Amino acid sequence: MTEATARQSTMSHEEWEVRKDLAAAYRLVALYDWEDLVFTHLSARVPGPEHHFLINPYGMLFDEITASSLVKVDRDGEIVDPGATNRVNPAGFTIHSAVHMAREEAGAVLHLHAPDGVAVSAHKDGLLPLSQTAMLCLDHIAFHDYEGVALNLDERERLIHDLGDKNMMLLRNHGTLTVGRDVGEAFTYMYFLMKAAEIQVRTLGQGEPYLPSQQAIDTTSEQSKQLGMASKLTWPALLRKLERIGSDYAT
Repeated sequence: MTEATARQSTMSHEEWEVRKDLAAAYRLVALYDWEDLVFTHLSARVPGPEHHFLINPYGMLFDEITASSLVKVDRDGEIVDPGATNRVNPAGFTIHSAVHMAREEAGAVLHLHAPDGVAVSAHKDGLLPLSQTAMLCLDHIAFHDYEGVALNLDERERLIHDLGDKNMMLLRNHGTLTVGRDVGEAFTYMYFLMKAAEIQVRTLGQGEPYLPSQQAIDTTSEQSKQLGMASKLTWPALLRKLERIGSDYAT
């Protein structure tokens, strides 16, 4: 019996499935070149009444993370299952615990420092309606002002107040955050947000942009209400991508 198989045998099938999805998300963040060494963090709620959630083992690169290596913590930041390192990023706990505690439906929370996302978070007007991708995101976005490295637990109340019921957030001068009912939904939101940010950075580098009509913006905004449903198609396809390249994320 391998170590991963032994670990799997100690937990529910539901938890193991969430672990595999979250580990896949870490590998995909690395694959899309959105990681920041061992920093930033993705989390997922463990099914059950205990309010436990999974987060990366602090000190591991995202392309090293597996289902069995993830650390399980409770809502107070106490480690329930040590995973690979028996430690988590304190700033990660502050941000993720805030959202998981405030939003019962928040099955997964993703936070990145990818350059294009940080650049757009620092733009005075945030995300602009420069592309179809951006217009699909606009109604989902909230903003939170930078307060320093997120080590102060008092910031949690302000962060969740600013997030409200939105599923995407620009953390000003800091990065991006998405919330989903599951890992696949949160990742799909992040993909759209990061793609929109990438397009904006490229577009503004060309000079004065061409903006669509307000009618087009409003129409796309109405169409964006079903954006989260795209994960039903995108997430299985992304898992197949990992399998084709021989990723060991599910161990």
